[in-house]
Amino acid sequence: MSDTLDDDRRAADFVLVPDVVGERFLKAREIAGAAGLTLANPDPDGPPISEIAWRRNTTVQAQSPDPGSLLYRYDSLQVWLRSDLEPDMARKPDSPPPSVDSAHAVPEVAPRLVELAGEQPTGEAAE
Repeated sequence: MSDTLDDDRRAADFVLVPDVVGERFLKAREIAGAAGLTLANPDPDGPPISEIAWRRNTTVQAQSPDPGSLLYRYDSLQVWLRSDLEPDMARKPDSPPPSVDSAHAVPEVAPRLVELAGEQPTGEAAE
């Protein structure tokens, strides 16, 4: 049985795919559910999407198909998630990185030499 959109043997009606990119997982699930879709892991052999999102503050990073596409009601909208515990590579840092100028590597105060007093470790002969 074909799963293409021109297959008229399916009884479900068509729905418009919403844009859930940038949304938190729970909000994206609400948006997709209101449109008549369910969120799914793009890896069919992987864990369920809710298990990936569990206990992580995940955000939808990408989706397939694209927003504005047509799917049958109750189909799956594949989403790729990013944990907010991971660095966001797409976001620019608020401040520029520190300079690599060698002047920054010079201590402001000269280092002090500290002599350690105590017994000599066993196994080493005193000279």
